[in-house]
Amino acid sequence: MTMARIGHLIATFTFALLANTHSGLAQDIQRTGEAGSASATTTIDGRQIPAPPSEFGGKIERSAEGSMPYWPPRIVPRKGAPNILLIITDDSGFGVPSTFGGVIPTPTLDRIAADGLRYTNFHSTALCSPTRAALITGRNHHSVGFGVIAEQATGYPGYDSIITRDKATIGKILKENGYRTSWFGKNHNTPSFQATEIGPFDQWPVGLGFEYFYGFMGGDTNQWQPANLARNTTYIYPFLDNPTYNLTTAMADEAIEYMNKVNTLTPDQPFFVYYAPGGTHAPHHPTPEWIKKISDMHLFDDGWNKLRDTIFANQKKLGVIPEDARLTAWPTDLLKEWDQLSADEKKMFIRQADVFAAYVAYTDHEIGRVVQAVEDMGRLDNTLIIYINGDNGTSSEGTLVGTPNEVAMFNGVNVPVELQLKNFYDVWGSDRTYNHMAVGWAWAFDTPFSWTKQIVSHLGGVRQGMAISWPGRIKDKGGIRKQFHHVIDIVPTLIEATGVQAPETVDGIKQSPIEGVSMAYTFDAANAEAPSTHTTQYFEMFGDRALYHDGWLASTKVMRPPWVQSPPAVGVLDYPWELYDLTKDWTQSEDIAAQNPEKLEELKKLFWVEAEKYQVEPLDATLITRLITPRPSTTAGRDEFVWTRPMIGTPNGDAPSVLNTSYTFTAEIDVPEGGGDGVLITQGGRFAGYGFYILKGKPVFTWNLVDLKRVRWEGNEALTPGKHTLEFDFRYDGLGMGTLAFGDTSGIGRGGTGTLKVDGTVVAEQKMEHSLPFIMQWDENLDIGSDTGTPVDDADYQVPFAFNGTFDRITLTIDRPQLSEADKAKLLQAQKSKQTAE
Repeated sequence: MTMARIGHLIATFTFALLANTHSGLAQDIQRTGEAGSASATTTIDGRQIPAPPSEFGGKIERSAEGSMPYWPPRIVPRKGAPNILLIITDDSGFGVPSTFGGVIPTPTLDRIAADGLRYTNFHSTALCSPTRAALITGRNHHSVGFGVIAEQATGYPGYDSIITRDKATIGKILKENGYRTSWFGKNHNTPSFQATEIGPFDQWPVGLGFEYFYGFMGGDTNQWQPANLARNTTYIYPFLDNPTYNLTTAMADEAIEYMNKVNTLTPDQPFFVYYAPGGTHAPHHPTPEWIKKISDMHLFDDGWNKLRDTIFANQKKLGVIPEDARLTAWPTDLLKEWDQLSADEKKMFIRQADVFAAYVAYTDHEIGRVVQAVEDMGRLDNTLIIYINGDNGTSSEGTLVGTPNEVAMFNGVNVPVELQLKNFYDVWGSDRTYNHMAVGWAWAFDTPFSWTKQIVSHLGGVRQGMAISWPGRIKDKGGIRKQFHHVIDIVPTLIEATGVQAPETVDGIKQSPIEGVSMAYTFDAANAEAPSTHTTQYFEMFGDRALYHDGWLASTKVMRPPWVQSPPAVGVLDYPWELYDLTKDWTQSEDIAAQNPEKLEELKKLFWVEAEKYQVEPLDATLITRLITPRPSTTAGRDEFVWTRPMIGTPNGDAPSVLNTSYTFTAEIDVPEGGGDGVLITQGGRFAGYGFYILKGKPVFTWNLVDLKRVRWEGNEALTPGKHTLEFDFRYDGLGMGTLAFGDTSGIGRGGTGTLKVDGTVVAEQKMEHSLPFIMQWDENLDIGSDTGTPVDDADYQVPFAFNGTFDRITLTIDRPQLSEADKAKLLQAQKSKQTAE
C-alpha cells in the first residue's frame, strides 16, 4: 500500500471522527464525495451555527512535495430537503381572496390550495412589523422587540424594534445549514433609526441571515416610485426615466432571475425565498390594465353590505367556515350601511374598492409568475410553498371616506368625498395618489368576522387564510385544515420539513427557545381532524388584547376603532372583557362572559402569565403620538446638521425632524454662469414634505401639506452668478412635543412664520397657519443636491432636479420649544381636570 493511499485512509477516518464529534449521532450526518476532495459535502447537526471549522485532515510537510491537501467539506442540507417559497401579502383579511370565499379572483392562491391544503384557523398579530417578526423568528412579536411597528418603537424590550441575537431568524438557520436564502419585497423589521446606507446592517435582511435582498425598507412604498427600495444594503432608483415601472412586477422579475441563477449554478442546492410584496397595503397601486379588468367585472356595485352576504355564502359553499357559522353583525353605531350613502359617496367608494381589488388580483398574478418559474425549472414537486393571505386583517386606516393620500390620514387630515371626486377619481391608483379605501370595505373584506387590522381582540384583525402545497409530500390535495395555529408556528414547521435542528447557539450566543409549534403533522390526511398542538396564545396590540386557550377566547372590548388616532378615555388596564367559545361560535359572534364569569377570570389571569413571559408589559394604548417619540437614530441629541457635498437617500427615520419646532436652513452656494437651478435640500415628496431649491434662478422654499395645500416662499429676482448665502428661517408658534407628556396635543401641528433671505436681505415672509403634526412622507428621503422619489411640487420640477451649481455647506439648526414651569403647571392642571371629568 502506498503512502498516499495510507494518508487518504487516515484522512477519511479523521473526517468520520469529526462528523461523529459534531453530531453526537453519526447516522444524522450525511456525507458525499471523498473526504478532503473538492466535491466533499456534509450536513451538520445544527446545534451550533455556524458549524465549528473542521480539522485539517491532510498532511503538511515543510514543502508541498510530500504534503497532501484537504478541503473542508461544503455544508449542504439533508438529501431531499425541499426548496421553500414563503409568501406573505399585506393588509388582506380572510374574506378578500377567492380562495376563502371572496369575490376577487386570486388564481395563484387557488392553485396552491387545490394542490395542497387550505388553513382556516391561522392567526397573525394584527399588524405588519409584529407579524413579520414572528414569522421569521418563530417567536412572539413582543419576544423579538416588535410589540408595534418599527416606526412606533419605544425603549422597552418588547417594543424597541430590535431582534436580539439570541433569537436567530429562519434565514440564518437555513443559510448555515446550506440553503441559499433570499428576501424580496417588504422589510418592516429593520429599526427605522438604523436604515441608512452606512449601517449598522445586523438588523437588515443581509444581517439576519438572508444572503440576497431586493425590497423596500419600511411599512409601505409608492409602487410607481419606490424611493426606499434597496438591493442588499444600497438604495436604488430603477424607476427614474421609466414611467411604466411598478415594483410589484419588478420584484417578481428579480425573484425569478435569482431562483434561476441558483438553479443554474447549483442545481442540487435548495433555496429559501421569502417573498413579501407590498400588496395590498396602501397605497393601492395596480397597473391601469388591472384596474380596467376588475372594474369591468362590477364586483362592488351593490355595496359593502351585500358584499358581506355574498362572501359569507361563498365561504359556506367552499367549506372554509362551518355550516352553522353565524355572520357577525354590521356595526351600525360606527359605520353607515350602503343604502344610507349619497350617490357621490357610492361612486367614489366603488372606485376605491375596484382599485383595491385590482391590486389584490395584480399582486396574486405576479406571485403566480414566481410559482410558475419554480415549475418551469422542474423543481415544483419538492418545493414547499406557504402562501399567507395578509399579515393582518384588511386595513381600516383609510378613514370613514377613504383618502387619496395615506400620509394625510396619519396627520389627522380627512379628505372630503367631494374633493376626492373632483381631483382624484380619474387618477385613483396612479402615481398621483397614495390612496386608501373607506372603512366599510375593510370591514366587509374581513367577513365573516368583526373588526379589522390593529384589532387583536376580534378575529377580523388576526384570522388569515393560508394555503400550503408540497406536491411530493402533501397528498391530501384540496384538503381543509381547521386546527388553531399562529404565525409563530411557521418556523418550527420549516425546521421539521427541512430536517434541520433548532440551534442551541448562534455566533456563540445561546438561543432562546422557539415559541411556536410545528404544523407539519397537518400535512397528513390521517391528521385532518387531529386536535391542534397549539393550545394557548396571547394577543396584544396598542392595549387591545386577548387570550386563546383550548377553544376559548377571552378578549377585551374594542375601545378605540383603528381609524381613530387618539387613545381611549378608559385606562388601558380598565378595559372590559368579553368571552367566546370558539368551538361552538366559529365567528366570535356571541359574548358569553356573563354566563361564564369563572372561566373569564381564569383566562384573564392566564393572559398576564403569558404577558410577563413574553415581554408584553408595559401596555400602552397610544398610537400616532408614538410616531414622534425620540429614538436612538443618528440625529438623537443633535440640533445642528451640516452637509458639505451632495448626498441622497437618508431615510425618514434617520433624518433630522423639523416638525413642531423652530429651525433655520442656511445654504452657502455658488451660482453658475447662466443662472442656477436645482434642489439644495429636500425631505418628503409629492404627498408631504419640504423643499429648498432654486427655480429658474430664484430661491424657493416650499412646504407641501399632504398634497392638499402648498405654502411657498420665493425670491423676486434671479440670483446673479457667484457666491450667495440663502437662508430660510421658521419660527414655530406652539409649545412643541412636550405637551404630549400631559396627554395634550395642543403643542403640535401649530403654525409659524417663515422668512426667506438672500445674502442677509429678506426677500419673502409669510405665516403658515398649520404644520404637519406627526409624520412626513415616510417612504421618501432627505436628499441634498438633488431629489429622489417624487418632487414636493410637480409644477416646479421633476426628479432628480440636481443643483447645477456648487455649495460649500448647507446647515440646519433646530431650536426646539422648551416648556416653562408655568406651562407645565397649566398642562398638569388641565390633565387632572380632564381625568376628573372622565
